[in-house]
Amino acid sequence: MKERKYIGLDIGSVSLKAVLLNSNKEVLEERYIRSHGQPLEKAVEVLKELFSKYPREEIKGMAATGSGGKLLSEILGVYFVNEVVAQSKGTATFYPEVKSIIEIGGQDSKLMVLERDEKVGQVRVADFSMNTMCAAGTGSFLDQQASRVGISIEEEFGQLALKSENPPRIAGRCSVFAKSDMIHLQQEATPLHDILAGLCYAMARNFKSTIAKGKDFVKPIAFQGGVAANKGMIKAFEDVLELSPGELVIPKHFASMGAIGAALMLLENGEALGFKGLGELESYLRNSRGGHVSVLESLKGDNYRIVDYCGPIKANGRLEAYVGVDVGSISTNVVVIDKDLNVLARRYLMTAGRPLEVVTRGLFEVGLEVGDKVEVMGVGTTGSGRYLTGDYIGADITKNEITAHATAAIYANPKVDTIFEIGGQDSKYISIENGAVVDFAMNKVCAAGTGSFLEEQAERLDISIKEEFGKLALGSCGPCGMGERCT
Repeated sequence: MKERKYIGLDIGSVSLKAVLLNSNKEVLEERYIRSHGQPLEKAVEVLKELFSKYPREEIKGMAATGSGGKLLSEILGVYFVNEVVAQSKGTATFYPEVKSIIEIGGQDSKLMVLERDEKVGQVRVADFSMNTMCAAGTGSFLDQQASRVGISIEEEFGQLALKSENPPRIAGRCSVFAKSDMIHLQQEATPLHDILAGLCYAMARNFKSTIAKGKDFVKPIAFQGGVAANKGMIKAFEDVLELSPGELVIPKHFASMGAIGAALMLLENGEALGFKGLGELESYLRNSRGGHVSVLESLKGDNYRIVDYCGPIKANGRLEAYVGVDVGSISTNVVVIDKDLNVLARRYLMTAGRPLEVVTRGLFEVGLEVGDKVEVMGVGTTGSGRYLTGDYIGADITKNEITAHATAAIYANPKVDTIFEIGGQDSKYISIENGAVVDFAMNKVCAAGTGSFLEEQAERLDISIKEEFGKLALGSCGPCGMGERCT
């Protein structure tokens, strides 16, 4: 007789986890993939792969859990398990000694305290808490910061964080607050490994204060979810919770404990509802997507052309030139102009948490472009990194962004009276009268209305912010209403 097998699927906000268990509760297959905003499509891919490897008649049931598990269970007619029940079931079965569970995924973080009823030999969740709508203490928090500094969250982040001996204090309550702290540290040339370790400790402290809220962490504690792959986070939890060796348990299948728990519930409670087959799910994807209610008018492009032309250098001798450097939180801009304000060379580079390195590169590249045809008469800096950069390159003047933007705008059009400026983490309104700034306003700490807001969503959806985002947005016939307050 063929061995019976069971599939467990955990569809989260960021990733999909799938496991195949046999009747002896052994994990035969495990899959962990990023969904990039297409969880059901990824589920089809994974299930097709499993069904091609194992005969359909051997698979006696399927169960789903996670934020997207309910919809999948309804479409396919399979067993649905609450994610708290699934996580606790998987952990209690494979690690019966565990008394508490810290589970951190892409947008959820949970604390579960387990209690064993010795009379019936069952484990129940005695206490439970999780994050609210804010995803500050979740995997997305670390994902965003890793992307900002240009490192791999899967491979480099944890290893670099372990190198730190003196982690700086970073806000962990909000990803935007953390971003502001990071920028200040970067402008002060704080080593990257210290900043990454600071983020890990910030997240651990945030979990202790906002999720646990004074609850006792009954030991031993299992740390699971995708974030448990980060060794920097493991060390941070051990230090913040003052744990001794062995008191923090990292399960072998730490990312898939929810999927394992769902399959175990199915195995113990009898075979699932009738599985309708993948054709049902594929039909749903073909026919039901795009059924949202449109509440906004379509965007219309005006074919505006961004002028990025740099004129040729025409001079008998060396031309007088001036260099401007704008070091922002996300990007660094370097420009060379002549005395008549013609642009001779320019560079737009991503700061990536390394302002001095990027400034050096930008100056080197424009230097190669203008060669020995110019003589630099002065250098000015602006942006959030203006002081550090000014000292580094020996700038003649250092100006705030409001003054710099207004000066350039008035030169471009003397009649200008309003400036809207949106950068990586700042958005500004500047009012001008008779060539002078009379009022301005800018965002405080929240970066929802800035370039980061769009960029981070593009990354989650796995599309290019530079090449695809705008074209796709303009191609929409019915934009849907979405929250705009927080990324």
